[in-house]
Amino acid sequence: MTIHKCHCNFIPDYVFNNLTENGIENAALSAQQSKLSRRKREDRVNDMQEFVSLDSVGNSAREVYDCKHKWEQRIKLIRKEGEPDIDDEAANQAYTNVGIVRDFYKRVFDRNSIDNANMDLILNVHYGKKYNNAFWDGDDMTFGDGDGEAFVNFTKSLDVIAHELTHGVTQWEANLNYDGQSGALNEHFSDVFGTVITQYFEGQTADSADWLIGDEIMGPKLKGEALRSMKEPGTAYDNCIMGKDRQIGHMKDYYLYSDDNHGVHINSGIPNKAFYLSAKEIGTDNAGLIWYMALPMLSPSATFNSAVKLIVRQAGILEADGLVPKGSPQVIRAAFKVVGLPI
Repeated sequence: MTIHKCHCNFIPDYVFNNLTENGIENAALSAQQSKLSRRKREDRVNDMQEFVSLDSVGNSAREVYDCKHKWEQRIKLIRKEGEPDIDDEAANQAYTNVGIVRDFYKRVFDRNSIDNANMDLILNVHYGKKYNNAFWDGDDMTFGDGDGEAFVNFTKSLDVIAHELTHGVTQWEANLNYDGQSGALNEHFSDVFGTVITQYFEGQTADSADWLIGDEIMGPKLKGEALRSMKEPGTAYDNCIMGKDRQIGHMKDYYLYSDDNHGVHINSGIPNKAFYLSAKEIGTDNAGLIWYMALPMLSPSATFNSAVKLIVRQAGILEADGLVPKGSPQVIRAAFKVVGLPI
């Protein structure tokens, strides 16, 4: 099966626009480099066929490369699987947090690395100069150091790394197109497992978690803010630097226009809110299992309506097998109804 390897940035372009307008140094350059790296990735994909492999392609091993503040990946290999910490905090953070994500998928879902075929995990740190982003490009994870004002090093956040690596899981399981509702579902599943993995590692519950995504990477000028809130989409930030959070939490506010790949980050707040409401009732671990089992059922052009049906169906199957609490399908159906789905 041919797959679509998307280039998925953690910070949306519309946030960069606000940062640039409000005088954050290097924001415009970060945005330009994000677009350039995305175009390079698209050119590579257009030049060759990309296939899912069912055979083992690696050893699930981590390799950390130092980009030496250049706009290139894989410049110098500085740490390999099993090697001790080195004198590079970002490299050690990336190595550790990626290991947490990899090990979660193995222990909880018996998944062998991101592709379920033991692919090695390539991590690039110190990408560019004061680069305010992190991205998955279909093959590698790449992290900027941040500018030290708006954002700090992206390697320090477990939910950022879990979010981006889950784009890889989605790539191999559902092959979701990165545009419109299928793209919003792509972002949604990454936010879901960003918080599921963080809660699992921190020993949190749906009640004790803050349900914020990206709060750990906020720099001195943005202390107390976050990039997204799954509990209350649209409330993660509101300041004179980032502007106002554009995410929405109900279909009545659905974003119809071309910005943000037709709203992949903006509209993902709708299913995000439904996941939060479901997890509050049946537990984050149970909700995560249901969403994970539904993911491979989605088509590349999945809509919100089709996703709701498949998620509820998987809840019923897992309930019948005694793997999630009784009443889970009804809880999930009610949660989606709160956000206006299905329509």
